[in-house]
Amino acid sequence: MSDVRHVLVLPDRGAAEEVAEALAERFGVDEEPRLVRDALAGEDDAEDAQWLVVLRDEAGRLDADELNEFLAGWDGWREEP
Repeated sequence: MSDVRHVLVLPDRGAAEEVAEALAERFGVDEEPRLVRDALAGEDDAEDAQWLVVLRDEAGRLDADELNEFLAGWDGWREEP
């Protein structure tokens, strides 16, 4: 079993929450993704934070290009490892 993870970067918490919910419908993700606030270096203001959706994919069945296309609807992207 591998420990493959996808880190999805979103511009705000609302978008991250929507993506986390939509992943199950679009990709059949069983495990709930983890949401993490990622403050930009040196910034304390919550408006300057990106939100990450961390998604485990041990089977390696999620395609990076499909995830990027999916995330574009929320102005997000998949962080390359």
